[in-house]
Amino acid sequence: MTNLDIENFDEVKLKGEELYKSLEPTYCPYFKERIHFNTEALEHLKFKRRNVARPRQDQYMRFKLLKVIVQILNDSKTVQGIWETKEFQKVRKHSRTELILQSITYYEFIAVVENVRVKIIIKKTEGGPYLFWSIIPFWGVSKDGGKRRLYSGNLGED
Repeated sequence: MTNLDIENFDEVKLKGEELYKSLEPTYCPYFKERIHFNTEALEHLKFKRRNVARPRQDQYMRFKLLKVIVQILNDSKTVQGIWETKEFQKVRKHSRTELILQSITYYEFIAVVENVRVKIIIKKTEGGPYLFWSIIPFWGVSKDGGKRRLYSGNLGED
């Protein structure tokens, strides 16, 4: 994975952004509801957190795999992981944006598509719709402590 050819990074990123913006809400059998795609998740594919960009190789892999999101969500009948937490979320109230502590649940779906193992994260904020949050390409296990690479354990950041 370290020898990825990212010479065409800008082209892959542009095509990935165009594809993402064209995605319509898609039905997921696990939730029996539609999964929505918003601009916050698109920014999450580019940035680890505010003002901290993901490495180009990381962005490249995520944008290359965007084409499989709908297929995986349409086929997902079981969830592989659930993580509940509380986080401050930006909420528009009375014509201004406030940070409010809310309960959030992240759902992990793992699939093998086109010979690539992919993890898709769905985010559900208290009282809100199910949102696509992230796609994590194949990850390996590090030799020091058996921890996953490309995945920190914090589904909100990954």
